[in-house]
Amino acid sequence: MAVKFAMHEVKVNLRNKNKLKQFIGELFEREGQELEDLQYVFCSDEYLLTINQQFLQHDTYTDIVTFELSPTPEVTMGEIYISTDRVADNAEKFDVDFEQELHRVIFHGALHLCGFKDKTKKDEEKMRAKEDEYLYLYFEAK
Repeated sequence: MAVKFAMHEVKVNLRNKNKLKQFIGELFEREGQELEDLQYVFCSDEYLLTINQQFLQHDTYTDIVTFELSPTPEVTMGEIYISTDRVADNAEKFDVDFEQELHRVIFHGALHLCGFKDKTKKDEEKMRAKEDEYLYLYFEAK
């Protein structure tokens, strides 16, 4: 299992990177999905907008775009692009600190790769509950 973090024209201070990488691996294990390779790319709004337009034909800003790259459904290989501009705006909007919102989005992308969806109200509720569960396990549980 390999989890990697990259920055594209932005700087993000990810505290405890090794702990976070290990936890992401544990998230996949808990969800019954084998993780082979996962790359997170932290970027700007403009960069992610270009990806959203090019690959998904969406002309909107978003906080995250997730790509499943595995040739087989049994093993996960993926890339997750996260706009730190959107994360900062959402942290302010929802009155949470940047670190918590960033981790919510990091776990959100991993959950997408584990098969969770968020297009319907019911699916979105399940996704939010899972995000909250993993935020609790990462930050609060001892």
